[in-house]
This record gives sequence, C-alpha cells and structure tokens, in this order.
Amino acid sequence: MTVRILLVEDQAIVRNGLKMILEQDEALSVVAEASNGIEALTLLEQQSIDLVLLDIRMPEMNGIEATKHIRSRFPTMKILILTTFDDEEYAYQTLKDGANGFLVKSSEPKKLIASIHSVFAGGMVLQEEVAAKLVPKLLQQTIKQEEPSTNLTARELEIARFIGEGKTNKEIANELFLSVGTVKNHITHILNELQLRDRTQLAIYAVRNGLV
Repeated sequence: MTVRILLVEDQAIVRNGLKMILEQDEALSVVAEASNGIEALTLLEQQSIDLVLLDIRMPEMNGIEATKHIRSRFPTMKILILTTFDDEEYAYQTLKDGANGFLVKSSEPKKLIASIHSVFAGGMVLQEEVAAKLVPKLLQQTIKQEEPSTNLTARELEIARFIGEGKTNKEIANELFLSVGTVKNHITHILNELQLRDRTQLAIYAVRNGLV
C-alpha cells in the first residue's frame, strides 16, 4: 500500500530535497506540497492524504497551529513533525495537541523513511535527543495521576505497556497472537476507560504508572 504524503515546508529547496528522499521508497508518494499551514488545510480538504509531514516554523500558519486544526478537522490523520534542536518547546506543544511524533531535520534519510512507515502503522516516533529533554515535561502535563485502573484487564494493561514502549498495533498483535482488529478494539476500550484522548496520552500514562 502506498502512503500518500502531504509535505508542508516553507523553504522550497528543503521541500524538494525531502521529496527526493521520500520517493526513494516506492511505498511513499508525495501527492501534495504546501508552504504553510493554511495551504495544508486547503489541500487536505481537496485530496486524499494519509500522512502530513509538517515543519514547525512557517509563515501564515505555523506547525503548532496547523497541528491543532488538522487534529480537529481530520481526527485520524497521521502527523509527523519536522523540528530542529532549537524547537524543543514547539515540539512539546505539537505532541500535546495530537501529533504522532517528531523528528529532527538532520536525521538520516533512512530514519526519516522508517519513521513515516512507523507512524503510518500506528506507532509513535520521538527523536531520542529531543525526547530526552521533553519527556519530563510531558510527564508533568495534566493527565490525572492515578494507579492503573482495576477496571482494565490483565491483557489491556499489557497492551497499554506495549503502547508505552512505542509499539505499533501490528507489533502488539504479533506479540500477543491477536488480530490487529482485536488490538484496536482493546485500545479503544482502554482510552475510554481511562478517559484519554489518544495513544500518545496512553503512552505517557503507561510511563507515569510504571507499566513500562
């Protein structure tokens, strides 16, 4: 299956370079390009997109605002943030707003391609060097501090642990000898039971409560 990508970056030369890197993989296709968040939202309304590769610093509408609008209007859209080491606070904000991960622009091409496949498959990508600074802040955000719910089954706690480790639904299914659909159903129930918004918050919950 081809992953249809919207590439959002205000610098044309960087955008062209990223496109060349991504299309080295036959399973990835840059089907649309935008130079800011406003253009991105327009294109998302017009075309069928699987994943948005989104720069943070852009004119008109930056990546932080774009993430909020995309998550609000397209709840299932995959969003991978491109950042620099100077954008740690911005990356933190986009994660809070529902991005599926972030990667620094200086990453190796193979890592960028692998990250897109991981996010598309349901995983969460956090650049190690930036994550080391951001995770403490993420753990302090306003998710209620509580012990793991006794209403979760042992299997559901196990799945929550795998989410905390950044595993995709397919990887969890393989570990537990379940179908991907069954794993998805478990995750939906876990999110509802814990009153969490998405798997990013569930991953943070798993870390905070010692499941990982």
